[in-house]
Amino acid sequence: MITDTEIKLKGIQVLAEHLGDVEAERFIALIQREPFDYTKWREGLDEDLSIEAISQKAMHLRKKSAKQ
Repeated sequence: MITDTEIKLKGIQVLAEHLGDVEAERFIALIQREPFDYTKWREGLDEDLSIEAISQKAMHLRKKSAKQ
C-alpha cells in the first residue's frame, strides 16, 4: 500500500501528463470548490473516451445533480 502523499503525487503526474500543467491545476481547483460525487461520475465512464468527452460527461452529471 502506498502513502497518501504518493497517491497525490501520482495523481498530479497523471493529470499533468494528460491535461498539461495549467489544465491539471484547473481540474484540481474545480474539484475542490464544487460539490462533486466522484463515485457517481465514475460509474459508466468509458475509458476509450477522449479527455474532452470525459470532461463533458462530468459537467453534465454535475449540472444534473445540482438540479436535484
